[in-house]
Amino acid sequence: MAGTVRTEDATGGVRIITLDRPYRLNAIVPALLEDLIAALEAADRDPAVGAAVLTGAGRAFCAGDDLKEFADQSRDEATARTYVGRIQDVTRAIMLGRVPVIAAVRGWAVGGGLEWMLNCDFAVAAEGARFFFPEIGWGMFSTGGATALLPRLVGLARARALIMLGKRFDARAAQEWGLVWKVVADEALMEEALALARRISALPAEPVRALRRILAAPELAAAMAAETEATVRGFLDPETAKRISTFR
Repeated sequence: MAGTVRTEDATGGVRIITLDRPYRLNAIVPALLEDLIAALEAADRDPAVGAAVLTGAGRAFCAGDDLKEFADQSRDEATARTYVGRIQDVTRAIMLGRVPVIAAVRGWAVGGGLEWMLNCDFAVAAEGARFFFPEIGWGMFSTGGATALLPRLVGLARARALIMLGKRFDARAAQEWGLVWKVVADEALMEEALALARRISALPAEPVRALRRILAAPELAAAMAAETEATVRGFLDPETAKRISTFR
């Protein structure tokens, strides 16, 4: 697939989906959302695909929203609502689709990128991976069901601190808190992620799919609807635009 996302079929029924804006640390723009949703849906439709690995090209997994594009994304409510809705559609495609998704994370996984990592069935992180939620500091809000998923993983107090205070943390902390399945040397990242994906691809598909849907947070839909409204309000707040104007 051309554009901002590349796909490649590996052995064992695994498809690799790579965010491909390395010059912007794979930051999110509308084109990337459309390409990623299309890639995830194509994997779901392909009976030869039993699992997918989601990763990022270059030095990062995904740096979250591309703040250089904020003015275009927030020019009016309809534009902001469409943009945020497509961000949430990525979460639905990852969590509610047929194909299990393993995140292979190197470098930064920030904001929406970190939230997509949480959406994946498993995350394998390189030792040098780093994470944080910057949204509230800019006047925006978390998406991807993070408000439902994160407290289940790390507890309410830590989830509040991570999202509200934007605390940065490394791969070892992410593993200790249950956000990451395995931490490996940077050079071993794809090998480990592909091995896990092949193992999952070989399992009976129907019970795997049933388990994924049952384990999805029962409050996920309500949380994502509330996140969308909070995020759209943030995008349209003049104070947010003022804060983001300082971004370099």
